[in-house]
Formats: sequence, structure tokens, C-alpha cells
Amino acid sequence: MKKALITGANKSIGFEAARQLLQQGYYVYLGSRSLTNGQEAVEKLKAEGLHEVEAIQLDVSDPESVKAARAAVGEKTEVLDVLINNAGINGGRPQNALTASLEQFKAVYETNVFGVVLVTQAFIDLLQKSPEPRIVNVTSGMGSLTLHNDPTWKYYHNKGAVYHSSKAALNMYTVVLAYELRDTAFKVNMVDPGFTATDFNQHRGTGTVEEAGKRVVKYAVLGANGPTGKFVSEENNPETGDIPW
Repeated sequence: MKKALITGANKSIGFEAARQLLQQGYYVYLGSRSLTNGQEAVEKLKAEGLHEVEAIQLDVSDPESVKAARAAVGEKTEVLDVLINNAGINGGRPQNALTASLEQFKAVYETNVFGVVLVTQAFIDLLQKSPEPRIVNVTSGMGSLTLHNDPTWKYYHNKGAVYHSSKAALNMYTVVLAYELRDTAFKVNMVDPGFTATDFNQHRGTGTVEEAGKRVVKYAVLGANGPTGKFVSEENNPETGDIPW
């Protein structure tokens, strides 16, 4: 049975990704900043007949929490097949370039960028023991510099100096990570789940969590011939998913 770890998986897209991986026969370590919330999420999944899941306390912005989570998972398995770096925060509004506080930037980057680095580095040894390791970093089409400079893009006027720049930074980290792992069995990709209706955006999104979860899981279960180092946004390009950097 393949094993997956998902950060920020007690609700929304992370929870749905956990559900879909469980339905495909994976064992899921459900990462949650609050262990209580994580255990409640696990009980919901078990009530659906999905039992190969357990909660792991994991605050990606806390190095000690990440270290403890690595130790906890390491006591349960020697191999991890999938890592989905899903945890993220938006930093609140407004996010103007001239008025956003340094504290806003630091808080968002701690989770959206540094948290991904911490978790990936902490669990890479378990992933390296898998014959087909997969890393999916949940990003956003809002991290595309090219699209943000295109006045015809539907989200052109949706500018955010903090959140959007954090996703652009995450994309660059992922590109380098994929490059460093290019001669291995790893597949490392960036997936935009789309503008999804969740509490992350006060349910203003137009997409469903089911579709968002499907987009993420698609790259978590890639076969040996699957792509790596891709920036994918099926909302912005339904045909191939490829969008400009």
C-alpha cells in the first residue's frame, strides 16, 4: 500500500485530496496544525468507510512541529510515496505593494514558502525510499508573472503583493527541486487547484473542492512516464494545463 502525507489536510482541498487518495487505495497521513481538528477529519473519513488514515500534528511554520511530525511518521513507515504540500494562508486584505506590512509578508512566506522547504527537506529521506516518489506543491495561477502582465487575463486586476509573490517564490523553489531530482524517479510538480470555493476565500471561489482535489491528486499518482517540473493550471488552460511562468 502506497503512503501519502498531506499538509493542511483537515479541511477544504487538502481534505478532499486525502479522500480521493484513500479511495484509490493509499494510506494517508493527514497533516493538521491542530491535532484535534485533524482527528475530527479522520473520523469523518472513517465514517465514509475510508479507514487507512491517521492524523499527524503538523504546523509547517514551526520547525519543531515539522521535526516531531517527521519522527512520528518515521515510527510508522520507512517509506513515503507522496508528499502534497497543501498548507497555505492568504495573509488577509489589503495587500498593496506600498502598504502591506512586513509582518504580513513574513507570516505568509513562513507558511507558503518556508513551510514547504521545511517539510520537503524533513521528509525527503522517506520519499527517496519509494520506487515512484511524487511531490505536489499546491500553488496558484496567481503566481504567474506573465499572466499578471497580460491586461487581457481575467484576473489581471486581482493583484496581491503578498500572497501572489509567495506563490511565485514557491514555483521557483519547485523548479529548482525538480531540476535537482531530474535524474531520479521523482516527479515534482506545481498544481493550481483553481479558484475554489473554500473558507480560504470566504467561499467566493467558482470551483468545487471535488474538482480541485482531482487536479491535485492527478499529479500525486503520476506514472513513470509522467511530467516533472510543470506549472499546471487547468482553470487557466483546460486543454493541457500548461500556463506561462
